[in-house]
Amino acid sequence: VQLVESGGGLVQPGGSLRLSCAASGFTFSRSAMSWSCQVPGKGLEWVSNIYSNGNTDYADTVKGRFTISRDNAKNTVYLQMNSLKPEDTAVYYCAIWGKGLRDPMSQGTQVTVSS
Repeated sequence: VQLVESGGGLVQPGGSLRLSCAASGFTFSRSAMSWSCQVPGKGLEWVSNIYSNGNTDYADTVKGRFTISRDNAKNTVYLQMNSLKPEDTAVYYCAIWGKGLRDPMSQGTQVTVSS
């Protein structure tokens, strides 16, 4: 299994970012995928899921601002982040849902929301 996150960066409050997670080594189209985040010194926090049938779930803190999607042809899951807030600052990880919130080999992508 390999999961490679990208798309993070520095953005002002109210701005947007689109995170991507390129997956390989497993049957992506049949797998539910998740995004989680972690602030240094704190535990992983679940953000969103997308299931193989396209159904989605969101944490209350991001509902209405973030949108998870997937492209099975590209083995990629996305997280569109709008109306970003300073408290969204974290390292974001994707994972196969049900196998932990973070793959041990995943590096994540840093999102920093600051003016």
